[in-house]
Amino acid sequence: MPMHASTTFDREQALSILRAAKNRLEYLTPNDWSLLVDKGMPAHFKQGECLIRQGEKTSSVFLLLSGAATIQVYATRIAQIGAGEICGEMAFLEKSLPSATVTAEQPLQALMVEWDALSDVFELFPHLGSRFYRSLAVNLSRRLREQIIFKQGEKK
Repeated sequence: MPMHASTTFDREQALSILRAAKNRLEYLTPNDWSLLVDKGMPAHFKQGECLIRQGEKTSSVFLLLSGAATIQVYATRIAQIGAGEICGEMAFLEKSLPSATVTAEQPLQALMVEWDALSDVFELFPHLGSRFYRSLAVNLSRRLREQIIFKQGEKK
């Protein structure tokens, strides 16, 4: 997984992107976002580089700040995500190997947040954890609904 340290990280810009994105973690408060951004490590990926590989061990989630990424399962594209969205959350929730590959479609900047850092923050701030998990549940429900609608459209 090639990943490059970013020298152009702007904390306030990152907060603005993450708070305003269409498919953001919508139940997080501005203070929650500040805590999460402070735990993240800036990274950027070149077009074609993988953030996450299906079936390969990972211990981070990624919050996209710019660019777009494709999500594939067994080489079949199932979704695209962009700035303000998260990836790697299913492996985090299940403490398992990733079920999909996430590849940068274009140069991409992200915040990489280690699972242990998330767990530490949630232990210190349980209400943040509650809002984070609720936000993930809503996002995953939305993605599932989109897949169901897409599959139904294919059958017609």
